[in-house]
Amino acid sequence: MTELKLPSIDYAALAPILIMLGAALVGVLVEAFVPRRLRNTVQLVLALLAVLVALAMVIFNADDRLITAGQAIAVDGPTLFLQGAILILAAMALLLVGERTVERGGAFVAHAAVTAESADDRRQADGMGGTTEVYPLVTFAIGGMLIFVAANDLLTMFIALEVFSLPLYLLCALARRRRLLSQEAALKYFMLGAYASAFFLFGVALIYGFTAGIPGRGAGVDFATVHAAVSESSSSPVLLFAGMALLAIGLLFKAAAAPFHVWTPDVYQGAPTPVTGFMAACTKVAAFGALLRVFHVAFAGASWDFTPVLGAVAVLTMLVGAVLAVTQTDIKRLLAYSSIANAGYLLVGVLAPSKEGLSGTMFYLVAYGFSVLAAFAVVTLVRDADGEATHLSRWAGLGRRSPFFAAIFTFILLAFAGIPLTSGFTSKFAVFAPALDANQAWLVIAGVLTSMVLAFPYLRVVVMMWLSEPGDATPTVTVPGALTSAALVIGVLATLVLGVAPAPLLDLANGAAEFVR
Repeated sequence: MTELKLPSIDYAALAPILIMLGAALVGVLVEAFVPRRLRNTVQLVLALLAVLVALAMVIFNADDRLITAGQAIAVDGPTLFLQGAILILAAMALLLVGERTVERGGAFVAHAAVTAESADDRRQADGMGGTTEVYPLVTFAIGGMLIFVAANDLLTMFIALEVFSLPLYLLCALARRRRLLSQEAALKYFMLGAYASAFFLFGVALIYGFTAGIPGRGAGVDFATVHAAVSESSSSPVLLFAGMALLAIGLLFKAAAAPFHVWTPDVYQGAPTPVTGFMAACTKVAAFGALLRVFHVAFAGASWDFTPVLGAVAVLTMLVGAVLAVTQTDIKRLLAYSSIANAGYLLVGVLAPSKEGLSGTMFYLVAYGFSVLAAFAVVTLVRDADGEATHLSRWAGLGRRSPFFAAIFTFILLAFAGIPLTSGFTSKFAVFAPALDANQAWLVIAGVLTSMVLAFPYLRVVVMMWLSEPGDATPTVTVPGALTSAALVIGVLATLVLGVAPAPLLDLANGAAEFVR
């Protein structure tokens, strides 16, 4: 009788993941047993405390370089750096989620089962306390993202993909106002996300079949086996290329890269703005963390084959994001196309096969995350009686009516445009320089040209805010609550500091830029 041997598990290395998933389960119990009037405070404190404790454990594990949980989880420099980035950005997003003073009751519907546009829906929109189930959902999503960037085999990566995707589908449908738009966004995201997950899983099956051709070694989907199969497998290379393509579709969908970007503008526009910010920052970190691990570890031996294809995807993504951003009339859709273009710039870093390319990409993810969360924090403040005023025509003259917040938003837009002394400039330099060194000048040229095009819609918003006269339709800027103020201060200061003095974070990223294989 064969003795069953359990895999060794380093619980300290897994602690950040376990803390977040444990906090999510406790959050479910809070919903069941804590009185309604106390739930928001208890849930917010619980979620923020879990994030801070998980971040402390990431710092505690800073020197770990190991593979644990039966080869399923890799704890190395990129894992810890990206997990720390996700947790810090998630804390900012939770501050926006927890805000209840900018809009009475918060940004979320009071009862998710209320029929949209009904009398009950109108009553809840007038100020009933928002649903607090959003906190366990956000916490589950954070836990899934932490697993996603640490996954060392394709099945674990798929499970993590579902763990953080399913809560996001629900969160997108929970906007307090414009319920039909929010529910439409959630349905589109769910349907297209399900297709992307199916592509990913089919890719896993094809890669498993390809690894069966390794002489003297069993098939598997862990990255060490896949890496060995790329050079040693006797199976048809069609399996490898088809598997890589299907995996890339699943990952590029989450990264909002063209042509898998079509969900992004509708979902960014329809989802509650705090959720949009959370997705723009944290989901992008998770998606690119997984892309880096899959293509730098598992398929590193096939870089000659996938680099031209991913390079074409990067150029297409930059073009789509930059050109279509020019045509947008809604600020959230404009930021969505900006996010698509930034996915293209990040792909330039992914395709630079060097330590500098890896560290530059990780730096870019952090810098962009701070800026985009600050941008959406400002969007939550520009309001009228019907809620957020997101149509660009409504922002005309905002600089005359509220110069302080218009100046903050101008600074953030200049950072997105890559103006020097902002994090946008240093982050673009961090990914373009390694690409030049790797003889990928065509990607850098495309990046520079599309950046020039993308600067136009940003500057158009700046001109509208400062050089137009405010009219009767110009909304007011609500005084932010303490939570929104904190998120806004953190985002703006990080955008400034990473533009003026980026060296500490660049050094940290460079020191962490080495995968365990």
